[in-house]
Amino acid sequence: MSGTADFLLELLSEEIPARMQARARNDLARLFAEELDKAGLAAEAIETFATPRRLGLIARGLPLATQGSSEETKGPRSSAPPQALEGFLRKTGLTREQLVERDGVLFAVVERPGQATSSVLGAAIERIIRGFPWPKSMRWGTASSSTASLRWVRPLHGIVALLGDEIVPVDVDGVVSGASTVGHRFHHPGPITLGGAGDYAEKLKACHVIVDPEERAAIIREGAQALAAEAGLELVADEGLVAENAGLTEWPVPLLGRFDADYLDVPPEVIQLTARVNQKYFVLRGAEGALANAFICTANIEASDGGAAIVAGNQRVLAARLSDARFFWEQDLKVPLEGQARKLSGIIFHEKLGTVADKVERVAKLARWLVEEGVLKGADPDQAERAARLAKADLVTGMVGEFPELQGLIGGYLADAQGEPKAVADAVRDHYKPVGQADEVPTAPVTVAVSLADKLDSIVSFFAVDERPTGSKDPFALRRAAIGLIQLVVVNGLKAALHSVLASAEIGVVEQHLSALKTFEEAGVLKHPGYKSPISKTQDVDVGEAILGFLAERLKVQQREAGVRHDLIDAVFALGGEDDLVRLLARVTALQVFVETEDGRNLLAGYKRAANILKKEEGSWTADQVRGDDVPAEEQALTTAVDAAEPRARAAVEAEDFAGAMTALASLRGPIDAFFDKVTVNAEDAGVRARRLALLTRFRDSVHAVADFSKIEG
Repeated sequence: MSGTADFLLELLSEEIPARMQARARNDLARLFAEELDKAGLAAEAIETFATPRRLGLIARGLPLATQGSSEETKGPRSSAPPQALEGFLRKTGLTREQLVERDGVLFAVVERPGQATSSVLGAAIERIIRGFPWPKSMRWGTASSSTASLRWVRPLHGIVALLGDEIVPVDVDGVVSGASTVGHRFHHPGPITLGGAGDYAEKLKACHVIVDPEERAAIIREGAQALAAEAGLELVADEGLVAENAGLTEWPVPLLGRFDADYLDVPPEVIQLTARVNQKYFVLRGAEGALANAFICTANIEASDGGAAIVAGNQRVLAARLSDARFFWEQDLKVPLEGQARKLSGIIFHEKLGTVADKVERVAKLARWLVEEGVLKGADPDQAERAARLAKADLVTGMVGEFPELQGLIGGYLADAQGEPKAVADAVRDHYKPVGQADEVPTAPVTVAVSLADKLDSIVSFFAVDERPTGSKDPFALRRAAIGLIQLVVVNGLKAALHSVLASAEIGVVEQHLSALKTFEEAGVLKHPGYKSPISKTQDVDVGEAILGFLAERLKVQQREAGVRHDLIDAVFALGGEDDLVRLLARVTALQVFVETEDGRNLLAGYKRAANILKKEEGSWTADQVRGDDVPAEEQALTTAVDAAEPRARAAVEAEDFAGAMTALASLRGPIDAFFDKVTVNAEDAGVRARRLALLTRFRDSVHAVADFSKIEG
């Protein structure tokens, strides 16, 4: 049997949750491709589709039969004892006459004929269905009393399996494959006979089912935009909501509805979340960008009245939801944030770190310290402390209880409503930012002070009590906090020694949890860096140094997307003593530019050659062996170059002129090349050899004034 045909598979069931459909399509394509590969088959292309009621694929250009194969097994020599031959015949199931002899060795050759693809696919589909990796699945019917019964995301009702126009036989727990499916649940609930993959999408569309999720998404997106424009409004774009509505409908019909404008006195984010999360509605903006009292819902039916009854029903449901939201908002407005904040003493932050109120106390003191010490310039220390003390108060409000994702935002609205200064209200609103790499980074000084203090406290506190990220586990989101901290420092150009900042943060933890200590000096916390945290169980690892290492790793992750090489960050960190992230990144940037120049590449090669020699000769010479007579010109030239470059590089680093430091290093490139070209380092005379090794040591140390080149790859 030769030729190819398209294969159609449709698995019809009760409604598949929208959030599972994209992954299910990927899993189906992967599992089907794996089954084809096992059978020695390959399709020209595999297309998958999903609707609320069906999951399936079309495999284009599938061969109608598998290729035949020949399997050869080597046996004993023809002169081997009878026992060896008998054992081989039992193993292969062949007779002596069926064996093939070559060069005195017997072989069993088994020819396996090709199979019809339809017979291969039947078993493959059953395996796919029984082993499908749904995040959640269920059993149903009388068979569900047995754990061996079929599991599927929702009850499975039908299987379409057509290779060309031929039905591929499949029987999974009584669900038998065929050539018919059903159309839209309301518009065309009756059976549809399919001719194969070629007419599948067209026949279903004629029966009000659009099988392509991207096509349904386009209808929703474009239809919603058109309705908004017709009403003189602007759609608030939400691709996640587009995809979700596409996963909830087989025949999407966008419809415009309205709600009472009186609800617009509720924060707009609350209205949007109420509409989006609870009802899957899109919201709209007016000409000036303010939220409009309108929404767009997506029906799954083309109603005879144009959707009027559907819109009316959705308007009633949304009105009830918005009424609840307004009730929570009005109740929260009645309680000052200070009153809400007092309730935080009843919420445990962590069993080793006390309550949320304890954390607030630490963050407030640290935020004030950051301003008073000049880490944050342009901020009022009283406002920074005030904002920190109010920042977590909305955690106990009704609005945040209903919508946890609005924490901070609700606090900002409440702070503004109760007359707090704008800087304080903004800091309460934005102190969680940035939450991710793509999130907005605050730049208002008071906001930055509170956000930085909050993230510092979390990192230091959990490190101090040995609750640190391990492997893929990070239950307290410290990696995210570290990325946020780095973004705050870098974007705002905060020039501060992290050692002292971390020490101040840890003092707050010590103060709360080691009150028995009479003074901070007795705890050793003011001797940072190098002290052992009195809280930490890991007494052999300094908390501050552990955090700096942790931040270095996060910095590499954060900068990788910006195109910065991780080995260059290592090269600067390896020198030690560099804990100003802004200065460090400026040095790394200059280093990256330098090592990508010809001078930089050649100097790196010369450095590595010198470092390898010094490593090999370590301990083989001493300074008192050095002799200074009979110096070749190339050696003298390198000595002169090092004499000039070393102080220039160090002075440039001190002045934070890192481009100038690289220029100083570049002056060493020619002399080191000439030195290695003309001078023998391992001279027979021990004094000369010691002199040249001492010179290479000075050369290496000159380079180390800028960065540890041994960490640079290449």
